[in-house]
Amino acid sequence: MVRFLTVVLGALALGTSSCRRAEREVTRSFEFDEFVPVYNQYISGWLKEQQAATDKEITRVEGELATAEGDAKTRMESHLATLKLEKDKWNFRLALGDYLKTGTPADVPAGLEWKDGLDQPEIGDPAAKKGGVFRRYIETFPPTIRPFGDNSNNSFRGDLYDYIDLPLVSLHPETMQVIPGLAKQWASSADGRTIYFRIDPEARYSDGEPVRARDFQIGAYVRVSDYIVNPYQKQYYRENIAQIAVYDDLTLSVSLPEANLFAVMNAGSALPAPPKFYAEYGPDYSERYQWRFPPTTGAYEVLPDGIVKGASVTQTRVKDWWARDRKFYRYRFNPDKIVSTVVRDESKAFELFRAGELDTYLLTRPELWYEKTEIEPVYNGYIDRVTFYNRYPKVPRGLYLNVSKAPLDNRDVRIGIHHAMHWQKVIDVMFRGDYQRLNAFQEGFGPFSDPSIKARPYSIDLARKSFRDAGYTGEDREGYLTKPDGTRLSVSVTYPAMPLLDRMLAILREDAKSCGLELRLDGLEFTVAYKKGMQKQHEMAFSSWLVTPPLPDYYQYLHSSTARDEKGNLKPQTNNFFVWSRPDTDVLSERVRTGATVEEVKEAAWKLQNIMHDEAIFVPGYSVDFVRVGSWRWVKWPDSENTRFCPPVVFDPHEVFVFWVDEDIKEETQAARRSGKTFPESTRTVDTYRIPVASTPPTEVPATPDEPESP
Repeated sequence: MVRFLTVVLGALALGTSSCRRAEREVTRSFEFDEFVPVYNQYISGWLKEQQAATDKEITRVEGELATAEGDAKTRMESHLATLKLEKDKWNFRLALGDYLKTGTPADVPAGLEWKDGLDQPEIGDPAAKKGGVFRRYIETFPPTIRPFGDNSNNSFRGDLYDYIDLPLVSLHPETMQVIPGLAKQWASSADGRTIYFRIDPEARYSDGEPVRARDFQIGAYVRVSDYIVNPYQKQYYRENIAQIAVYDDLTLSVSLPEANLFAVMNAGSALPAPPKFYAEYGPDYSERYQWRFPPTTGAYEVLPDGIVKGASVTQTRVKDWWARDRKFYRYRFNPDKIVSTVVRDESKAFELFRAGELDTYLLTRPELWYEKTEIEPVYNGYIDRVTFYNRYPKVPRGLYLNVSKAPLDNRDVRIGIHHAMHWQKVIDVMFRGDYQRLNAFQEGFGPFSDPSIKARPYSIDLARKSFRDAGYTGEDREGYLTKPDGTRLSVSVTYPAMPLLDRMLAILREDAKSCGLELRLDGLEFTVAYKKGMQKQHEMAFSSWLVTPPLPDYYQYLHSSTARDEKGNLKPQTNNFFVWSRPDTDVLSERVRTGATVEEVKEAAWKLQNIMHDEAIFVPGYSVDFVRVGSWRWVKWPDSENTRFCPPVVFDPHEVFVFWVDEDIKEETQAARRSGKTFPESTRTVDTYRIPVASTPPTEVPATPDEPESP
């Protein structure tokens, strides 16, 4: 790493913090202007190193390929193709010039096709009322309210920033088309690698300061400097952003290393940093800014008196928010305040909801829906219950099989395990039959998921046949299958120990025994179970990973680079729990990330989904295509032409802020409770956006590569 050493201004180290001098003068100079040439030099040097290493590797592989045969030749050909794509990427990035670039308006290409996304439908309900206080609970108090740096990636971060801040552009939560955020317009270069943005002239931070193009370069600076511990952001900006260029106060461009179908969204996810707020940014950033909320471009801010440490966080609606009358935002973010109170015990939180101290509560779990809400406030019509069918991608919840471990390196064993897992019984017994069987890894991504794939059913006969094909032809006195040498068919499953999962795995273990499989339950404390999986020490692991539209992600789960290192050793600290490594899946997973057309991405994604099914490395568990919400009747949800209850592409309906608090109805309801007056009981289902289980999901896709973005 290049290091910028200036005693008066303070050393700005771009390497690891351990390389800093033990003592140095701490100043309050912002240092951004000094940072730019040093970081540009660092990125240029790093790119040249990558280019040289790639050229060297190409020469080596081409030499060995001349004498290679069979699988080795196929693997090398695949590797060579990947290397040539990498070489093109390094060449393109070096040709761009400075990473943080300052140009002039004349540098913006003529003839660009500018788009504004205003043809998309409204979000929310025109009947929404502004005002009131919305009360919710959180299980733990956040360790910081900083948007980045150590401990910032906590469970409350989304509520503070991710669902609130406006990036340059975002996705419409129903159509999945690009809509404006801070950018009023955007356009793509001819090669699709550079996206140009025109910032809305009215865009302001909550302190009234205007948003300027340079702020996006400052946003990179405060996230990648060595003043903070932020390895993910440092790697992200270095490897996934090729250039951030500023042309005037309201015009900038973001270049990506490779063109892809979702370039506009990827480039437009950049966030600015208000320079006035970060004027004291320096080596003590983490401590100095620990409880300071930065001016936001979004609807809610946390004022100094909004933090009661250990107890609650209050978000206040920004006065005269700049986007309050903009399309896509004018019917959202309605309450004046959102109060998040810490309640560490779930049963206590539900009692607070029951008493009317919390305004809404998620009731998706069957025991909450069928048992806990059999209460007077529901019978008396004070609490409304809604089942809302969404269209969010299916969480890949199931068993992850480590193919580097015997006997899971045998495909017949893996197929037998699929047939030995009685997931439908789990769904019927534990989830009252309300949930569904998950059919495949990365299911529910619209055109990028193959609807023809069906999960293998529980079958004693089919399971035992597959196990026999794998060589387990005997049976011991306990009824478990064995090989001729006496080796028992036995596999352990690692999972986070908790009552729900203990019960679920016990059901699976009992029915697996009928198939001749010993399922050893390895329930561990959550962090221990997670660490064991990350170290690739598990045999099978029950897990689920968060998914995010618009594109399925296979690279982190299947690519060889996430399975083994250059010496062939298992690679820890990656999400490739399968330890899967194969040339064809490497190429396909890269194509999903970089495909330039819908058909190219779809073809690669479908092939990967089918390979995973055929190789039986993932045992699909269960899925839920709805969210159940309980709301006191003063909390209103949309019922308009454009939005029925909530836009469909959401994991939790609260995250798009289309609800509102009706103070008049709240007063009416509280008076009714005091007098004993009741209202009709309200339990309803909103299935406007429901995708029938037996039918093929919609396959409509955007007409152009710039616009798609579908979950």
